[in-house]
Amino acid sequence: MWRKLSTFKIWTVKLSHVRNKIAVFAIAILWAAVVDVGARGESKDWIVLENCRLIPNPANDGDSFHVSVGEKEYIFRLYVVDAPETDEMVPRRLVDQAKYFGITVPQAIEVGRAAKEFTRERLSEPFTVFTHMSDAMGQSRIERFYAYVQTTEGDLGEQLVRNGLARIYGFKATPPGLTSSRMELIKLHQVENEARQQKIGAWGVNIGRLNVRAANPGPFSRFAPNQNPRAIGTPVASPSPLSTSPRPTIAPPGTPDAKRSHAKEKTPLGKIDINTATEKELTTVPGIGHVIAARIIAARPFRSADDLKRVSGIGDKKYEQIRPYFQ
Repeated sequence: MWRKLSTFKIWTVKLSHVRNKIAVFAIAILWAAVVDVGARGESKDWIVLENCRLIPNPANDGDSFHVSVGEKEYIFRLYVVDAPETDEMVPRRLVDQAKYFGITVPQAIEVGRAAKEFTRERLSEPFTVFTHMSDAMGQSRIERFYAYVQTTEGDLGEQLVRNGLARIYGFKATPPGLTSSRMELIKLHQVENEARQQKIGAWGVNIGRLNVRAANPGPFSRFAPNQNPRAIGTPVASPSPLSTSPRPTIAPPGTPDAKRSHAKEKTPLGKIDINTATEKELTTVPGIGHVIAARIIAARPFRSADDLKRVSGIGDKKYEQIRPYFQ
């Protein structure tokens, strides 16, 4: 009987040791998973990746492409701009893109392929990527992140818009070194208006000017961190410098500064052009904030201001309020 009890105790001790090892192993796996998720999580600071190179890939297009950074491979998607699709895989998106430029869907695909070639040319030399590692989704096995891309000639997104090869549309962020995303949007609308006036890219596809480049190609923005960068570990082969861009400060409603920034009571009736007004001009209209203004810009072109009703967030009541301010 004593021998049986001793044998039972021995097996109990062994089982306890096994359980402890399994527990330790499980904790180690869980910790590794947590560390991995943290390493790939979104950064509040700008991660600056230098000496990046374009990786040829059939899935590359004008605003999204495979990039090598040392031994690592990423897919980056440009902030704020959207180049047309290069095929018919996403028909609804193609229709929206064609409508924006006032062209047909086949023409939009043609513009998308021209944008892809334009980006390939601009990224033929090493370039710099600014990213928060914000998830841009996608269908590839490799994660895709939003980014601003600096080429030897300046910001790639601005170059695409300036040459009529992309619309102002999509996820936005305050560029590194700037205090507000609105500053970049204003610049983009300026260069888009120039492209429209010159009838180049998508704006001139109907008259054979798709591949005509901007007469005045610059100056384009050169984003850069506005504080001394600090080196920390990043998801690339070697540490990359990071810096924090200051957040824009917005005066609380009712303060003198807030009232001066939006003199809406003085906005003249019937003077605003729905297709060319900047975000700043749109927000001078009572009832239009920055969110609605961005939606109006994204929904262009309009046949007339009567089409404001099709903008998300503009119901009958708001339409009646804002319509008198437009031509």
